[in-house]
Amino acid sequence: VIRAKISSEKVVPASDDPLDTHKMIRYEIKQIKMFKGFEKLKDVQYVYTPFDSSLCGVKLDANNKKQYLLTGQILSDGKVLIHLCNYIEPWDNLSLSQKKSLNQRYQMGCGCKITTCYMVPCSITTPNECLWTDWLIERKLYGHQAKHYACIKRSDGTCSWYRGGPPPEKEFIDISEP
Repeated sequence: VIRAKISSEKVVPASDDPLDTHKMIRYEIKQIKMFKGFEKLKDVQYVYTPFDSSLCGVKLDANNKKQYLLTGQILSDGKVLIHLCNYIEPWDNLSLSQKKSLNQRYQMGCGCKITTCYMVPCSITTPNECLWTDWLIERKLYGHQAKHYACIKRSDGTCSWYRGGPPPEKEFIDISEP
């Protein structure tokens, strides 16, 4: 999990095997901050993705030096692979709560399990679960809950949603008007 600026992109062979015709996009990045993965890799210079979107390849904006939050896998050869199933978001699209949670809150939920609720009925089955309802309520995976809450483990071992950041603005209703 890193925050990175995309410097350039280049189409490269997927492997050294001359019979393998698959291509990858190699994005050169400037790593701004690593949030997770430093026990395996200290500095990431390139991330790779399949060339074809049909193979879950990701298209990133390399022309405007745009910053992204990138998640992916570190392969056995040390390459970092990203694809459509990873969470990849322009940094400016993240909420303040998500940015703060990357530094401290999300790691407090490593012992928790997040269960996605796609349809009712759904419920948690163990005390260390948080029920993710963005799809059920908003019909999108990364909705209000993902943007403003973190599933964290409490001191008693149970897990629950925690809302970071300032409290929501209160709505005022003028009751003097009919």
